[in-house]
Amino acid sequence: MNCLDDIKWDAAGLVPVIAQEHSSGDVLMFAWMNREALKRTIELGEAVYWSRSRGKLWHKGEESGHIQKVHELRMDCDNDVLLMRITQQGHEPGIACHTGRHSCFYQRLENGVWTATEPVLKDPQTIYSK
Repeated sequence: MNCLDDIKWDAAGLVPVIAQEHSSGDVLMFAWMNREALKRTIELGEAVYWSRSRGKLWHKGEESGHIQKVHELRMDCDNDVLLMRITQQGHEPGIACHTGRHSCFYQRLENGVWTATEPVLKDPQTIYSK
């Protein structure tokens, strides 16, 4: 895939990726991809990331069932950040965050304190208990 050669990968071979909800424009999460993750994302039409903490590919939803269907991939002007327009699918559509919320960006700075501003839609213990 020649399109992978156009990306400015960092020293670790990664590129930052922003997942944005296709319908609302909400930013749902931020993650990383390596070449293989991006290649698989393009092939599957579903988000596959590189998990730095696990040191392996992570097909979003493989444990939670919260799959991200990819509608569009965009690259920024410096070729070093990707924007992925997605639809969050699964057992509980609309949950992108491992905390059971719609978005990973649920905390807002209010008077010097980070405050949760989005509700938990489903208890994460019930999502990840198998």
